[in-house]
Amino acid sequence: MTFPAGPPRRALVVRGGWEGHVPVEATELFTAGLERDGFEVELADTLEVYTDAALLGATDLVVQCWTMGTITDAQANGLREAVAAGTGLAGWHGGIVDSFRSCPGYLQLTGGQFVAHPGGFVDYEVVVEPGRRDHEIVAGIDSFSLRSEQYWVLTDAVVEVLATTTIPAPGGDPWHEGVRVPAVWTRRWGRGRVFVTTIGHQKEVRDLEVPEVQRIVERGMRWAARRAG
Repeated sequence: MTFPAGPPRRALVVRGGWEGHVPVEATELFTAGLERDGFEVELADTLEVYTDAALLGATDLVVQCWTMGTITDAQANGLREAVAAGTGLAGWHGGIVDSFRSCPGYLQLTGGQFVAHPGGFVDYEVVVEPGRRDHEIVAGIDSFSLRSEQYWVLTDAVVEVLATTTIPAPGGDPWHEGVRVPAVWTRRWGRGRVFVTTIGHQKEVRDLEVPEVQRIVERGMRWAARRAG
């Protein structure tokens, strides 16, 4: 006996903001994978979609790639309420943690905010937390190296840190010792899930095509998506 397939899951990709993070090209790296995972993918180039409660209520995953910019209270509240009701939120680099700097409600939702990337493009290592190596997002990955922007972020104690990176304190800098900051984390918000990685400057430097990074982002989106039932 053949049973009919269930309704497709829905992913909403919201992209825009500063063009330096190539939001169109970056998100297109992952849309085909979402479709293979059974998602119907809808694209949006306006934050006004966050005020559409019916659309967000029918959306299982929001993938946001929107660096800097401004968001209205209505838009931010719409996104917060949708995630609290079960819609997942996922993103990388400035597209999720350097967004809407003047909106405290959005920063509270994501649990972290970019503040600097000392040295510009540098060689650095991302290390999976020893106690998190069995988490489905980072399983099978211990550490890997990149040459890119190393994000210094401010986070709160409610994020679950899966991987970190340490920003050194070379001579002449005002901080006096290395700063260990989260590079991959998750967060629960009501019935919803939030996935963040600070990696992924832009497609041209191939950050998102590094196998470990691509695996983490793809798994992070799956993890964040709404759970059945």
